[in-house]
Amino acid sequence: MNRDERDRNEGERNGRGPVQQRDERRTVKVSKYLSRHLRHQPERIGLDLDAQGWTEIDALLRATARNGFPISHEELDHVVATNDKKRFAVEGTRIRASQGHTIAVDLDLPAAEPPAYLYHGTVANRLPAIRREGLRPMARHHVHLSPDRETATRVGARRGRPVVLSVDTGTMHRAGHVFRVSANGVWLADAVPPEFLRLPG
Repeated sequence: MNRDERDRNEGERNGRGPVQQRDERRTVKVSKYLSRHLRHQPERIGLDLDAQGWTEIDALLRATARNGFPISHEELDHVVATNDKKRFAVEGTRIRASQGHTIAVDLDLPAAEPPAYLYHGTVANRLPAIRREGLRPMARHHVHLSPDRETATRVGARRGRPVVLSVDTGTMHRAGHVFRVSANGVWLADAVPPEFLRLPG
């Protein structure tokens, strides 16, 4: 079965035609490409980010075209507007990733008071380390926390069968831990010690 036949069959099952299927695949591909280079590897395409992770949109589009992955202004606007996780922030003529960087950037987000509980999606094989060490940012700058269980479930599902942890962020905040919230609603903390976690079992 060729790609067009697979598109037709899948489209019949979910009510979307082959053109829309291809458009959706392209949108996902562009989103992943932007995430890679705005969060992790701007130098790979010769892109300069400022200290807060911003770059000019025109500079980004020139860099993607120069490296064999041309993106139009309209396509970029569509990806930014429709990304369900709001991974990208646009301010005037500039764009940056909302969070999740592994390169050195200062997002310059103000401290914020969190709700009583936030949530973290993970998978079962990471629970032993989490019980010992809590949540750590690993390669990223911050631990990412979700505002609700549904979002945390989707995050955990990227790695397998999801396990959702409750984080006693109200108590953490009163104990002096600092929280920030990104433009797309992801809460950020330097780390979460194990005593503030509610783990299964």
